[in-house]
Amino acid sequence: MSSFVQVDYPAEHPGLVRLGNAYTFFNRAWRGAAHGSLALTAMVAAALVLANHVVDTWTDGHLLAAWILMWLIAFGALALFAAPTKRARRAASSAVARWRAEQAQAQEDRQTLELAMTDARVMADISRAMDAQARVGH
Repeated sequence: MSSFVQVDYPAEHPGLVRLGNAYTFFNRAWRGAAHGSLALTAMVAAALVLANHVVDTWTDGHLLAAWILMWLIAFGALALFAAPTKRARRAASSAVARWRAEQAQAQEDRQTLELAMTDARVMADISRAMDAQARVGH
């Protein structure tokens, strides 16, 4: 008598899949975070959880050394991620400021165009300015 056995083995290791998903999540969160401090807090918290996990496996005789190590990791993580957080916050705030300036300019242009449609003097001023700009440009 013969029997057939079909065993489905996963093509990828589940731990590696989770690690890849976590990397993708943190990478997107880091790039898209308007407030880099949230990403910094998450990374420091993850480092502290990892350090706490290591500390829990040690005996009570090394508890002080373990706490010192854990806080060194915490402050090291803060120092390591502070500069990228500051750069991300500056980049985000300058992008928002540029967007607001563009929106204000566009609104002002719309209002000027509406006024020019109803006032011939404003339209003539715009026409003269465009002619002067064309002469300077050539």
